[in-house]
Formats: sequence, C-alpha cells, structure tokens
Amino acid sequence: MREDARRQATFTQYSSGGSQMYMEQENDWDRDLLLDPAWEKQQRKTFTAWCNSHLRKAGTQIENIEEDFRDGLKLMLLLEVISGERLPKPERGKMRVHKINNVNKALDFIASKGVKLVSIGAEEIVDGNVKMTLGMIWTIILRFAIQDISVEETSAKEGLLLWCQRKTAPYKNVNVQNFHISWKDGLAFNALIHRHRPELIDYEKLRKDDPVTNLNNAFEVAEKYLDIPKMLDAEDIVNTARPDEKAIMTYVSSFYHAFSGAQKAETAANRICKVLAVNQENEHLMEDYEKLASDLLEWIRRTIPWLENRAPEKTMAEMQQKLEDFRDYRRVHKPPKVQEKCQLEINFNTLQTKLRLSNRPAFMPSEGRMVSDINSAWHNLEGAEKGYEEWLLNEIRRLERLDHLAEKFRQKATIHESWTAGKESMLTQKDYETASLSEVKALLKKHEAFESDLAAHQDRVEQIAAIAQELNELDYYDAPSVNARCQKICEQWDLLGSLTQSRRESLERTEKQLESIDGLYLEYAKRAAPFNNWMEGAMEDLQDMFIVHNIEEIQGLITAHEQFKSTLPEANKERESIQAIQAEVQKIARYNGIKLSGNNPYTSITPESIDSKWDKVQQLVPQRDKALQEELGRQQSNDHLRRQFANQANVIGPWIQNKMEEIGRISIEMNGTLEDQLTHLRQYEQSIIEYKPKIDQLEGDYQLIQEALIFDNKYTAYTMEHLRVGWEQLLTTIARTINEIENQILTRDAKGISQEQLHEYRASFNHFDKDHSGVLAAEEFKACLISLGYDVENDKQGDAEFARIMGIVDPNNSGAVTFQAFIDFMSRETTDTDTADQVIASFKILAGDKNYITAEELRRELPPDQAEYCIARMAPYSGPDAVPGALDYMSFSTALYGESDL
Repeated sequence: MREDARRQATFTQYSSGGSQMYMEQENDWDRDLLLDPAWEKQQRKTFTAWCNSHLRKAGTQIENIEEDFRDGLKLMLLLEVISGERLPKPERGKMRVHKINNVNKALDFIASKGVKLVSIGAEEIVDGNVKMTLGMIWTIILRFAIQDISVEETSAKEGLLLWCQRKTAPYKNVNVQNFHISWKDGLAFNALIHRHRPELIDYEKLRKDDPVTNLNNAFEVAEKYLDIPKMLDAEDIVNTARPDEKAIMTYVSSFYHAFSGAQKAETAANRICKVLAVNQENEHLMEDYEKLASDLLEWIRRTIPWLENRAPEKTMAEMQQKLEDFRDYRRVHKPPKVQEKCQLEINFNTLQTKLRLSNRPAFMPSEGRMVSDINSAWHNLEGAEKGYEEWLLNEIRRLERLDHLAEKFRQKATIHESWTAGKESMLTQKDYETASLSEVKALLKKHEAFESDLAAHQDRVEQIAAIAQELNELDYYDAPSVNARCQKICEQWDLLGSLTQSRRESLERTEKQLESIDGLYLEYAKRAAPFNNWMEGAMEDLQDMFIVHNIEEIQGLITAHEQFKSTLPEANKERESIQAIQAEVQKIARYNGIKLSGNNPYTSITPESIDSKWDKVQQLVPQRDKALQEELGRQQSNDHLRRQFANQANVIGPWIQNKMEEIGRISIEMNGTLEDQLTHLRQYEQSIIEYKPKIDQLEGDYQLIQEALIFDNKYTAYTMEHLRVGWEQLLTTIARTINEIENQILTRDAKGISQEQLHEYRASFNHFDKDHSGVLAAEEFKACLISLGYDVENDKQGDAEFARIMGIVDPNNSGAVTFQAFIDFMSRETTDTDTADQVIASFKILAGDKNYITAEELRRELPPDQAEYCIARMAPYSGPDAVPGALDYMSFSTALYGESDL
C-alpha cells in the first residue's frame, strides 16, 4: 500500500510553475486518506461519470473505469472529445501489444500538452491497475477541466476555489474554504445553482441539518436542467469524515464550465449594450440635428420670398411701414435664428467628435441639410436682406422725389392756368373793328406785349411737360391725372398760339388805317411786361419747394438766394423807372388837358399790380430766408447724427476686428491646461457679451439716421450692415472656439491623453502652421508626420501610407487638416477602441457559436429596448445553415462601424 501511495503521489508533474503545488496537494491527500478506502469508491464514481459526460458526445460510455480503458480505444476517444484534436489512428488488434501501443499514443498526447508523466506506463493501464488508472484520469481532469480556470489572476485549484467563494458569498450557512468538508452539507452546491439559475431552487427552504436532501436536490437539478451527470451519491459524501477532494473538485469544475458560458454571454451582452447605447445616443443627436436644420431651413425658405418681394407702395406712409416691419425682423425675428444657426454648428461638431471617439463613421446629414447647405441658405438670406434694405431706401427716395415733383407740377400748373384764364376769350374778341386808329394801334401794341408775355410763359409750359414726363418715368401712382392735366395745358397752349397769330394778322390789316400811338404807353408796356414776368418768376422761385441732403446743398441754395437779394436794388430802380413812365403819362395828360379814356391800351399791367407784386416779393424774401435757415439747421442736426454714428462706428469696427484677431491667437496658443483655456475663453466671451449695449446704442443712433432719411456718411467707412455682420461673426467665432476646446477636453478624457501630450500635439501643429491659419495644408501635415516618426517619405509605400492617413483626418478632401482632426488621429493611433470584430465575437457568444442569431436569443440576453433595436435593424440570415427567423449579426456589426450599410 505504501509503494502504491508513493507511485500515486509522484506519477504526475506539470512543466508549468504550478506543478509543485499540485504535487504537495496530492501528497497531503494521500497521507490523510490511505487509511480510508472510501476515496477509491468516490473517485471511481466521479471519474466514471465525468468521462461519460464527454464520451456520450461520441455516442459511447464506460461501465468499469479500470477495464474499459485497457485497450486504449476509449481513452484515445475521450482525449479527442475533450481536446477537440485528432490523435493518431488506433490499432484495432486484440493482442496486448496493440493495447499497449494505443495507451502509449494517449499518454504521448497527454505529455504533448505540457504534462510530465512520472512512474506510470502503458502496462499498468493495460493491466487494469486501479490506482494508476484513477491517477491518469485525475491528470486528464486537472489538465483539461481545471488548469485553464482563471479568476482574478489566480488559476487552477485556487481559481476554482475563489470562483466558488465569490459565487456563494451572499448565502447564509455557506463558507467554502476547501474542496472536502465545506461541501458535506450540500448547501454550497445548491448556492452555486441558485446564484446562476435562481428559478431552479428554492434556497430558503433548505436546512443545514438535512445534508442528504440538500445534496440529492442539487445533484438531481444539475442532472435534469444543467446537463451535469450525477457523479456522487449523497450518502457517500455524508458518511465520509472527509469527502474525496479530487472527486469534489471534478464535480465542482463541471458546475464552473456549465455556468462559464452564462458569464461569457453576460460579458458579451454588456459589450453589445454599451455599443448599442452609444449608437442610440448618436442617432438621437442626429435626429435633433435634422429637426433643427429642417426648422432653420424652413424659416429661411419662408423669409427669403418676403425679402425678395419688390412690390412698390404708392405712398410714403406705406413704405415707412415696410421699413418698420424690416426693422422688427432685424431686431426681433432674426437674432434667435442667428443663435439657432450657431447652436446647430456646435451640435454638429460635438456629434462628429462623439462619433470619432466611439470609432463610428462620420455623420452625413440628409441631402440639403449639410452645414454647408445651411451656410449657403443663410448667405442667400443675408443677400436678400441686404437687397431688400437697399430697395426700401431707394423706394423711399423715389417716393420722396415723386411727392416733390408732383407738388411742383401742381404749383406750376396752377400758376399757368391762372395766367391763361380769360386769354382765349381776349384773343377771340372783335374790338378792333369799331376802334379808332389810335385804339387799333394800341390794340396792336397790346397784342405785341401779349406775344412777348406768351413767349415768356413758353419756358413754364415746357417745365410742366418735363415734370409730367419725369413723373411717368418714375412710375408715379397718380400719373393718369397728371397726364390729363398736362395734355389739357398743352392743347390750350397750342390754341393760344394759333389765336394769337390770327389776332395779329387782323390787327396788322387795320394798322394802316390807325396811326395814333402813345409812345409812353408803349414804352411802359414794353418795360412793364418783362418786369412783371420777372416778378412773377421771382415769386414762383421764392415759393418753390426744395429738397437737399447735406449742408453743402443747402448752403448752395442760401448763396443763390443771397445773390438774388443782391439784385433787388437794381430791380427796384427798374420798378421806379416803369412807375415814372406812368407818372409822366399822367403829367402830360394833366398838362395838355387830355382826358384819358381808361387804362394803358398796350398792356393790362397796371402800376398797382406792379406795386402789389413788388410788395409780395418783399414779403416772400424774409420767408425764404427763414425756410432756408430752418433747413440749414436740420442739415446741421443731420450732420451731428452722422458724426455721432461715425464716432461710435470708428471705435466699434476696429474693436470687433481686434477681438477676432485675439480669438485667433488664443485658439493656437498653449497657455495653461485646456480647462484654463476654456475658462479664459468663457471670460472672454462674457466680456464680448457685455459689449452688446454699445452695439444696441449704435443701432439706436442708426435708427435716428434712418428716420432722418440720411443716406450717406462721409465721416466713416463703416455701415451698420458691416458692423452687424462683424458682430454676428464675432459671437459665432468665440462660440465655435469654445466648442473646439470642449471637444479637445472630451477627446483627451475619452482617450486618456495627458496634458503634456496635448501640449506636444499643439506645439507640433503650431510649428508647421506657418501662416497661423489654424489648419495644416497637405504638405505641412506630411512634414509634421515625418517629424513625429511616420514613414511617409516620397516613395510608393510612403505615399500610400500618407494617402491612408489623409483619408482619416480629411474625409471630405478639403486639403486642410484641423487641430481637432490631428489630435483625433494621434489619439486613435495610441488608444484602443471597440471594433467591429469585437462586436461580432460578442454576438457569436450570445448565438452559441452559430453564424446567425434569433430574436428569442436577443430578447433573452439583451435589455428589451436594445434587443428590439437589433431585431429591427438586422437583415435575415441567408447562409447555408439558415433556419426560419435567423438574423445576420455580422453585417449588422460591420454597419455600426461604417464598413457596410444596414
């Protein structure tokens, strides 16, 4: 017995570092149990059941462990089943030599797996040596069922023990410290089953003082539901002071392997859940982007036709209302859309960063909703907005001009109609037929004076026609009434010309018979008529409306008025001379006793009318002075508004430009950590936002300028439109720069990049960014890669590698590499991420090594929402081994990473 024990203790050694440990365990066990033959019975039963659990896969089994392995055939078959490898072809002979050769082939295979067999040969197995046969089977169990168990860096027996302790820790009355006494009451077996399959055992009903019931319950449940054959009898364990350790370890290892598949499935399910959660979040962000982009594009689509509507209005009040509506659009409706556009770009950049960090393909918005499409639509909106404002101002100028011309037309037409009143009846009368010679001569002279007056009025008629034509060209809304009045004036003027010619001919026919003429009357008439016409022209000019847009124009009118005033003394002398002629007539008549028959026969212009019109001119001069001075004051006020706007605009414009340049410098400098830079930028953003009241104040000044109808400003090159665009660009730039820093922090935290690495990346990037543009051209990026040790020199292999890298950092082929794309590439080169192969492997575990998976398996292993997510997106599996309801998880996994389409 001692010799057998010595051989049993030394027959197996492992070539690995744990071999001595197993030897020590076996020596201890032999010393304790050699006195108790119960160990042999337990090992026989346990090892026989363990072998049959594998041999039944090949359609066979053993009844007697020391007899059925003697010919080596079932031993070789057992090794093929548990290893999954083919052994050399066995010999089918019945002779002893054939059996020894077969057993040697099995022992050689065991030795090839790193097991060193000592003091055991094929003869002992062929001879049916029980101890050697059991020892050999234990060696096989250690090597193929226990050695590969690994739990938290412990393996084999220690790993299996630790696994049992971890799984049974929450259960009362269970304290696993070994593989013998700790299992006698059966609670540890039941705890293992309940931990993994709680529906199979009601653990609370088990009692520690009833070990036989506990053990039988565990063994029966394991055999019925877990496919673990019954390897021991409950009575053998309970009735033994110390159950056989090898038998218990063999039995427990079967539980470990039965449940390890569930652990793998749980791990695989967790990995898939993680991947699907990331995918679902990204899809939610994509849907948010699509909705926000659609809403913004729809608003732009509705707004542009309104801005492109050029239907003119008839009155200034209607156009002023349009201008007020446009101001409401600028102040109320557009600013929120500017914020939405900025937020849309920020959301798009954040989504792309998350996709890169999760190793997903870049997000491509649906057609027409790209950021570039939104920028293009926004550009069209601003173009339409600028054109609409210019059109509004031009229309206001046009209507102002039309109102002025229409009033001027009405004034001149009224004066002309007043002058022509009665002229037609005068020219058609036959008074010369009964007149004396002197009267006829007087009538002829009077007619000559009328012709002179008629010629003097020719300019006014031409002016009336020219004004009417200009009103038509400017599309005056009341052009038909203007044209009708102008047509009537022109027709009447033609008629007057014709009548004037007819009357002259009549007078000339009778002139030969009439010789009496009064020289003084004639001289009076000739001088009074032009003077009277001059006064009427002066009164018309003094009452003429004027429109000016700057100080220079009003000063020009004032200068012209002063020049007119300087001619008044000479005009007064002429008036006095004309009045002296009439006085001379009266003097001669009194002196010669002549009784005048009536007014001057040569003219209807009386001295009283001349004096009356002269007095009217004298009254109109100071009124004109006042009107010009009031207009001068208004233009001076307008000039003050121009200067006030210019003083602010000339400060705000350079301030905006300076802030844009400072933001550009901050984005490429490396001052402090990313958090410091982010804090600095947010403080900087706050300082910019605090500047908004000055922009609002400037808007107020600009509104005053528009209300004053000021259309130019020589004191500044900045327009409100330029400053608005600059302000919006400044807000967008600081928000975009903050978003870039936040994405860098997100990349750093997700990839585990240190602050020193980020500084190194930024230093390398800035070194090759020669023009400080914030992006690297292709050649600059290649030089940067070479400096970092990448082999992208100008040869075939280097060009291919560089093209591959450019495809990663510049997927849109823009020819430029941003710093965010650069750090994404550098972090991808140095960190590990989930891959499509890892996800495929996880699905394969859930599918039980099948090339497809079913909806039932997905619902069993995954949370409900993510299981339904997969089922909805997986295509039917069409492989040769397909079954009804089979789903293709391989194409689904590769689609998650952009390698194919769902």
